[in-house]
Amino acid sequence: MIDSALVDVNWLVEHLQDAELVILEASVQPVVPGFESINSEENFAAIPGARRFDYDKEVCKPNSSLPHMMPSPELFQEKVREIGVNRDSTIVVYDDVGLYASPRAWWMFRAMGHDQVYVLNGGLPAWIAAGLATAASLSSAEAQGDFEAEERINLFCDFNVVLAATDDKASQIIDVRSAGRFNATAPEPRPGLRGGHMPSACNLPFARVLDNGKLRDRAELQQMLQELASPEQKVISSCGSGITACVMTLAAWEAGYRQLSVYDGSWAEWGLPSKLPVVP
Repeated sequence: MIDSALVDVNWLVEHLQDAELVILEASVQPVVPGFESINSEENFAAIPGARRFDYDKEVCKPNSSLPHMMPSPELFQEKVREIGVNRDSTIVVYDDVGLYASPRAWWMFRAMGHDQVYVLNGGLPAWIAAGLATAASLSSAEAQGDFEAEERINLFCDFNVVLAATDDKASQIIDVRSAGRFNATAPEPRPGLRGGHMPSACNLPFARVLDNGKLRDRAELQQMLQELASPEQKVISSCGSGITACVMTLAAWEAGYRQLSVYDGSWAEWGLPSKLPVVP
């Protein structure tokens, strides 16, 4: 189909009637200052035909003390079949901020073995800005899907992998939180967490890879990332809770990096009082 993990609104309009197309709305209420949902309970709009993919409450590990952790392949398969996703589906995910929560949905599907998944660059704001029609509500699946999850275990990682990476020159941890949180000069939004960062991690706030709600072009992304890591290194992205880390993973993918992993627990886990090392 296409080499990029992105599609734009023009591509989506052209393919809106494709039988294999599944559009998934994957919004999560933003907590990062400067990022806002354009939807609200009183004023809601959706791309016509879009179905809800809720990885914050539904497609996630149940009874976890950490937010929206990756579910088992069995639970993932069950939940996405319920929303009508098939083995041959071409999936386009979007969110109502622009580019905020949807990259995690994209990476989750890739982690479960599905490659025909793409992110709508600019999300719902770009769709509306193009003057395209919206629906007042989301759609439901007409039939159960036949999606089969085949987990790729390296695409998300736990703290043990990150701990090993702090002393591994073949790996580079990129922390996408703000510089203030990274350097422990600004408080963490979640109570009880330590300030600072992992040893050897570098800081590239995820907002820097965006331009007006869309991902920057490939040349800009390559320049940013090559200052921090080589394409031969394994790049582990980390953030506050595993959402915006996936924005960086998307940026790295577009820049040609392929040895990529997301620290699922991110700072919500690492920052807890523990023996995991933290430096200011």
